[in-house]
Amino acid sequence: MSEIRATPEPPCAACLRRSWLIARMSGHIELAWRARRPLPAVLALPDEQLIAALGGDGRARIEQAYETFAADLAIERCSAAGLVALCRCDARYPGGLNDLSDPPAVVYLLGRGAEQLWAGGEEAVALVGARRATPYGLTQARSLGRGLASAGVTVVSGMALGVDASAHAGALESAGGLTVAVLAGGADRPYPASKRALHRRIAAAGVVISEMPPGTQARRWCFPARNRIIAALACATVVVEAGERSGSLITATLAAEIGRDVGAVPGLVTSPFAAGTNGLIAEGARLVRGPQDVLEMLFGAEAPQLASARQAEQLPGDLRELLARVAGGMDTVAALTADGVGLDAALAGLAQLELQGHVRRTAGGRYATVA
Repeated sequence: MSEIRATPEPPCAACLRRSWLIARMSGHIELAWRARRPLPAVLALPDEQLIAALGGDGRARIEQAYETFAADLAIERCSAAGLVALCRCDARYPGGLNDLSDPPAVVYLLGRGAEQLWAGGEEAVALVGARRATPYGLTQARSLGRGLASAGVTVVSGMALGVDASAHAGALESAGGLTVAVLAGGADRPYPASKRALHRRIAAAGVVISEMPPGTQARRWCFPARNRIIAALACATVVVEAGERSGSLITATLAAEIGRDVGAVPGLVTSPFAAGTNGLIAEGARLVRGPQDVLEMLFGAEAPQLASARQAEQLPGDLRELLARVAGGMDTVAALTADGVGLDAALAGLAQLELQGHVRRTAGGRYATVA
């Protein structure tokens, strides 16, 4: 599956041992996290202090395994899983991760886009949101992913159900677009299992990345830890849909703490699925109505204009107005005719917009704008 070139120099033994230790002590870290010990502080502990602080009754066994750790075997396992390992000593290690107080010692990558990722110089945006997303949230995530990827922006997310998966899918719909899936477990283990097909597609055209060694099963603490990597890999984080206690808000908070821009897609003020995003906007996050807003957040006045936006400006006035109504939430024929558009005009206009690639039909007879 992977077509990544082997790294000229293998990751150093010290970094590999640190990575192994985090995985070896995953259960101990889980207990500390459940006891509300700050995860960044735990992950920033030096090896000896980490073992002493969390090892408990198993400390002697961990110390013995630590002393006999074999870097060669770790490299062999990585190669057997089709992964490339980059340690912090490697010039190709993603530089944004160094902004964290607890950067991973090693990141493991799977996919054809790995060289593009570690080459640097590419703008990246994290698109995150609710697992139990609404059709509106899924549509917005897919549209943002597609539009940003078509503009050459790397789309980063966590391959979770809902918004994350839709963002990846949208990016993959753009020819040449790069998307990066950050997993909580090993990069070779699709999670959730229901997204195996998406995992394969991302590995074939983009990158799957994790700080955990191959084969590692994710524990609960691994997900907030994964979120910090999502935030650090991107120049900005956009939350598409989130409740008041959504894990996506953790990613947004982490992004702000390390100096990244934060945006949010607004939703209905009465919807619990939009409470988190609307709250972010109220606190100063950039309001995101579409991919063009994200591009302007990244590039300011020099932001490139999406081809679809330029084409929309050239539409006849009646079609431009119809497109604006669909974008504004009147996404069914019934809604459009209730707003005063004639049935024949609505059907004919939607057909033209669909043929020209400005809208697409979704489940339930709804229409969604195409970035």
